[in-house]
Amino acid sequence: MTSSGPGGPTPLSIDPICRIEFGPGRIGRLPALIAATGHDRAFVVTDHGLRAAGVLEPVLKALEAAGLEYAVYDDVAPNPSTANVDAGAARARTFGTAAVVALGGGSVLDAAKGIALLVGNPSATAADADDLWEAGDGLPLVAIPTTSGTGAETNGFGVIEDTVACRKVYIGHPSVKPRVALLDPELTLGLPAPATAATGIDALVHGIESLASRGANPISTAYATQAVAMVSRALPAAYRNGADLDARAELMLGAHLAGQALTLSGLGLVHGIGHVLTAHTGTPHGVALAAVLEEVMEFNAPAAQGAYEQVARAMRLAPPADGDWARAAIDGVREIAGAVEVKRPLRTLGADRAMLPSIAAGAVADAVTKNNPLSPDQTQVLNILTTTY
Repeated sequence: MTSSGPGGPTPLSIDPICRIEFGPGRIGRLPALIAATGHDRAFVVTDHGLRAAGVLEPVLKALEAAGLEYAVYDDVAPNPSTANVDAGAARARTFGTAAVVALGGGSVLDAAKGIALLVGNPSATAADADDLWEAGDGLPLVAIPTTSGTGAETNGFGVIEDTVACRKVYIGHPSVKPRVALLDPELTLGLPAPATAATGIDALVHGIESLASRGANPISTAYATQAVAMVSRALPAAYRNGADLDARAELMLGAHLAGQALTLSGLGLVHGIGHVLTAHTGTPHGVALAAVLEEVMEFNAPAAQGAYEQVARAMRLAPPADGDWARAAIDGVREIAGAVEVKRPLRTLGADRAMLPSIAAGAVADAVTKNNPLSPDQTQVLNILTTTY
C-alpha cells in the first residue's frame, strides 16, 4: 500500500466516481437522468443479444413514455474492435447531439465510451486511441450495466481490440466517464449461469488485485474489501439460482464497488494475462482471468501477504492454524471458482503451446501489469501459463 511513508501519508487526489442510482426498477428514472446531462435525446448503445433477450425493451419504453427521441446502435461485438467503435460513432454522428446511453456488459460500456468520445472529435478514429486522452470532450454518458462484474461504469476508458496489431488498446477521456451508473439488478435476472460466473469472477479479481496493487490506498482498500465480501458471498448464490433478486442485487453493488476500487488503485498481472489471452483466443474476459487467478496469486504471495490476509478476512474464512493467510485466500478463491465452474485449462480455450511466449510477452507489456505487487519477467509469466496449460 502506498498510503504512508517515512514523510507521512501520501497525498491523494480522488475525483468522485459518478452518481449512483441503485435498486430494482430504477430503470424508470432513466429519462430524468438523461435530462440531468442537459440533453433530451438519447443514443442507445447495446448488442443484438440484449435486444433478443428483451432487456432493451424496458429501456426504450421508458424513453418513449417520456417522449424522448432516440436511436439505437446494437451492433457491439463481444470483444469490440476499433472498426466496431468507428461504425457506432458514424451512426451517432448522423443522429446528432444526444446523451449516450450504454446498456450492456463491459464490452458495450467500453464501446460506448469510444463512440461518445469520437462524436466529440469528428476527425478521429478509434485507431487514434493513444492520442485521444488529450482530445476534445465527448458526449455525456449514462451507463446501465446488465452484468455484475466489469465495473466499466466507474471509469472513463474502454478496452477495445486492435485486430490489426492483435492487442487490446485503451480508448478514453475524462469527459466520457459515465455521469450516472444506473444499477438495476432486475436487468440481470435473465443472465445465464455461465455468464454470471464469468462476470462475477471478474468482479472478485478486481477486488483482489486492487487490494494487492502497488497503487492501493485507503479509499480503494475500503471499496475493495467491501467488494470482496459482497461478491464472494453473492456470486455462488446467484450462480445457483439466477432468479434470486437479493443475490443479484448484492452481486451488482459489490461489482460496482470493485470497479470503483480498481479505478483508484489499478489492477495487476491477472488482468495483464487476461487481456492478451482474450486478444489471441477470443476467450471471454472473466474466463481468461479465472484460468490464471490462483496461479498469479501464488506468484504474488511473497509480496502480497497483507493484501491476501485482507482478502481472506473479507471472505470470512477461518483463521489458518499456521497463520498463512495468503494460502487461505488462495484456497478460498479456488473454492469459489470451483463452485461456479469457471476454471478452464488454457489448452481448452484455444491457446496452443506455440502462442504462450507471445502471450507472456504481451502480459508483461500490458499497462496494468506495472501495478502488480511483484514485477514479472517474461520467463516467470511463461511458467505461470505453462502451469495452467
